[in-house]
Amino acid sequence: MSKKEDILRKPDWLKIKLNTNESYTGLKKMMREKNLHTVCEEARCPNIHECWAERRTATFMILGDTCTRACRFCAVKTGLPTELDWKEPERVADSVQLMNLKHVVVTAVARDDLKDGGAAIFAETVRAIRRKNPFTSIEVLPSDMGGKEENLRVLMDAKPDILNHNIETVRRMTPRVRARAKYDRSLEFLRRAKEMQPTIPTKSSLMVGLGETWEEIIEVMDDLRANHIDIMTIGQYLQPTKGHLKVEKYYSPDEFKELQQIAISKGFSHCEAGPLVRSSYHADEQVSAAAKHKQMLGEQEAQQA
Repeated sequence: MSKKEDILRKPDWLKIKLNTNESYTGLKKMMREKNLHTVCEEARCPNIHECWAERRTATFMILGDTCTRACRFCAVKTGLPTELDWKEPERVADSVQLMNLKHVVVTAVARDDLKDGGAAIFAETVRAIRRKNPFTSIEVLPSDMGGKEENLRVLMDAKPDILNHNIETVRRMTPRVRARAKYDRSLEFLRRAKEMQPTIPTKSSLMVGLGETWEEIIEVMDDLRANHIDIMTIGQYLQPTKGHLKVEKYYSPDEFKELQQIAISKGFSHCEAGPLVRSSYHADEQVSAAAKHKQMLGEQEAQQA
C-alpha cells in the first residue's frame, strides 16, 4: 500500500466554513495589539472561524506560546518558555471587557519549568477578569501542573466557575499520546478539584480516532464519573501536521450522537460530542446546561425530602 493510500481521506462532515468578517479580523487585530495568545490559533482549532466571526468567543492561552511538553497530538510549539509576564492577567481581563464576553475560557501551555506550574498567574488571571468583568463566568483549562496538590489549591482558591482538565485519550494510549502526563494523575487532579470546591463543576475532554476501541471510550466515561466529573466533551482527533500521530478512524456523526447519549445516561450533566467538538466548543452553552441540570437535581431532592 502506498503512503497516499495509507492516509485516511477526510469525510464530508469535517468540512468547515471559513468566515473572515469584521468580527474575525477585529478580534485577531486586538489579540496582536495586546500581545495575547489563543489556543484557537496556536492549536489550529477547526472552529476558529465560527467562534471568532459568529459567536465572538475565544479561548485565551496564558503563560506564553511555548509548551514544555511535546504531546504527539498537539500543534502548540515545544521548547524553552520565556520569562513570566505578570502584566498578562490584566491584558486578558481588558480584552474580555472589550469583547463583552458572558463566558471566557482561559487555558495555558504546560510550564513544567515552574515550581507552581504557572498556578499563581492562572489564579491572578481569574481574579483580574472577575474584577473588571463581574458578570462574566470563567472557565479554566490548566495542565496537571505537575500533579501537585498545592498548585491546584492556588488555582481553586481563586474560585473559577468551571475547572476543566482534559483526559485527552484512553488509558492504554496515554503514554504514546500525552508527553509526561499520566491518566490516573489527571483523574486525581479532577477529583481533588471537586474536593476543594464541591460547588464548582468539573469538566474533561476526550479525542477519538487515535486507535482506541469503543469499549475503552466507555471506560473513560466510567472513570470520569467515578471521580465526579460533571461535563464531558468528545471530539474527532485531526492530525495537525505530518509529524503528529495519524488519524486511525473518522467517527461518524451518528457514532458521536450515540456516545453523547451514553454519556448522559451515565450521569454527566452535559455532554458535547461531534466531529468538530473541542474542549471549549460552545463552552457558554455547557455552563447553562450544567446549571439547569444542577437546579433540576436540587428540585428533585427537595421533593423527596
